[in-house]
Amino acid sequence: MRQILLFLLLTGCFNIVRAENQDSTWIVDHYAKQERFITMRDGVKLFTSIYIPTDRTEKHPILITRTPYSCAPYGENHFRKFWSNHYKEYCRENYILVIQDVRGKYMSEGEFIDVRPFNPTKKSNQDIDEASDAYDTIDWLIKNMEGNNGRVGVFGTSYPGFYATQAALCRHPNLFAVSPQAPVTDWFMGDDWHHNGALFLLDAFSFYGTGGFGINRRQPDRNGAKSGIVIPVKDSYDFFLRTGAIPNFTKLTGDSIKFWNDLMSHPNYDDWWKKRSVPSVCFNIKPAVLVVGGLFDAEDCYGAWNTYKAIEKQCPATDNRLVMGPWSHGQWNSTDGSHLGHIEFGSNTVAWYTENIEKPFFDYYLKGKGSVDRIKEATVFFSGENKWEQFEQWPPAEVKEKSLYLGADNKLCWEKSVTPQPQFSEYISDPSKPVLHADGIITRKNPEYMTDDQRFAARRTDVLVFETEELTGDITLAGPLAADLKVSISTTDADFVVKVIDVFPNDFKYKGKNGYVMGGYQMLVRGDVFRGRYRNSFEKPEPFIPGKIEEVKFEMPDVAHVFKKGHRIMVQIQSSWFPLVDRNPQTFTNIYEANDSDFKKSTIRIYHDKTNFSKIILPVLGR
Repeated sequence: MRQILLFLLLTGCFNIVRAENQDSTWIVDHYAKQERFITMRDGVKLFTSIYIPTDRTEKHPILITRTPYSCAPYGENHFRKFWSNHYKEYCRENYILVIQDVRGKYMSEGEFIDVRPFNPTKKSNQDIDEASDAYDTIDWLIKNMEGNNGRVGVFGTSYPGFYATQAALCRHPNLFAVSPQAPVTDWFMGDDWHHNGALFLLDAFSFYGTGGFGINRRQPDRNGAKSGIVIPVKDSYDFFLRTGAIPNFTKLTGDSIKFWNDLMSHPNYDDWWKKRSVPSVCFNIKPAVLVVGGLFDAEDCYGAWNTYKAIEKQCPATDNRLVMGPWSHGQWNSTDGSHLGHIEFGSNTVAWYTENIEKPFFDYYLKGKGSVDRIKEATVFFSGENKWEQFEQWPPAEVKEKSLYLGADNKLCWEKSVTPQPQFSEYISDPSKPVLHADGIITRKNPEYMTDDQRFAARRTDVLVFETEELTGDITLAGPLAADLKVSISTTDADFVVKVIDVFPNDFKYKGKNGYVMGGYQMLVRGDVFRGRYRNSFEKPEPFIPGKIEEVKFEMPDVAHVFKKGHRIMVQIQSSWFPLVDRNPQTFTNIYEANDSDFKKSTIRIYHDKTNFSKIILPVLGR
């Protein structure tokens, strides 16, 4: 038996390698590569790699990705590995594929500015932004690339997704289709570096500090800047805890990382942040838009949902569509979307998406081929049920808000308490022993935490757990969740982490990877953090009055999940999520200037009586 399994494994791997070699040979044989510096309106030159089909029997569309992560490999004899993902499908259709280093990155000239604000009132050629760079790039390609059909599309994932959204704002007449995928959208409210004002420390420091992304370069080069900051231990929890208050991290970065210093200079949602909020400028978009994201995207889940919603609200005439699959960040660009961590999705969702959504979208708008009638307004995968659904709008029209109330004895009920006297659950939040965001030793950011088993957290005394009875029927959620808590604290500030969890039956038979026991698994469906000081205003934070009952209400990113009959719905509440989120000192101070001595224990109370009741507001889809 072992020999048979080994034979099947080896032959399977051989077939994959053979198929990849066939694709790579075909692409190299049927494409030529050019490298050009394209001059922008202010004279800055952007380095651009252009892959051109040798076929001359028809004119070809242009598909562009603008990136701060390098258009490598450099050299006209060196090809990007389009054959390793679904890009090969565009090669088979003879698209002209263009990848460009954005302004100030790698081989492009100019100054790089993170999430450069959109300028809607440009008055001269010196007034540039990422939209104008996209316009100038498209214009040059249309006028200089022989054999193009006059139709251009732009797509990109994560930071390139931000540049795709900016391209959608450029209003070039030859831009027909844009797909922002997991797009950076608002770095204070919900993407990457902050959620509701709380700093995502593990991501931010790893990206800008040890990753070296934000280090200034002296001149264009192929390699990019390198960081000299090294984390000396593999245990991120230990390293981030020992490093201490945020100013200690700033000392490690020194003066070399401009955006880290910008973060430290703008702790609240001021005009500097507002100018960098993409939803606020999503007006007058003309090309068709396909917004793509992952239900379990640990970086830019907020961005996908809210880019779609902003365009839908502010550009009602735009052909605007949404796709959300059961993916981690950018997983749809891989070859397999069948699982995330221990959670199985029942099929290769990536292959289905490529074949049925993305490629037909670009083929229709850029080649006039096929139809988009099968691609509805919203195509969303529902975890729990493991099924793609299509809707005429998102959230679906049939969704109704339904509240789950926190109650005594760890109960989660469909009706609020009738107890008139004050009733609460409490815990002590100790910044010196914060709650981990994932179980085990964390050496890097692990995307699997978005569906991870939460039993490790439920066992802690500083995590409140509320749970329904076994469900007597399926409950389908489709839309944004909201937490509405009545709280009091013994200090002047605190964070509130709320997690909505699917508890599997104890007799659940399926085994996770490496034989992981799935009976009783507590699958994280959605979790988010809210920094309490912003409960009334993100612009003007306020301290808590110790002991005073106050409301903390916030919206979490949308979910698409089916809680199956026999499962339970659980809610966990805690005040740290470390090292993913920085520790709140729990004293009202500028956290980015706090001292280690500012960190205090706080007694947190969550109320659930007739007058002061806490609840989770669910978007329940009636069928």
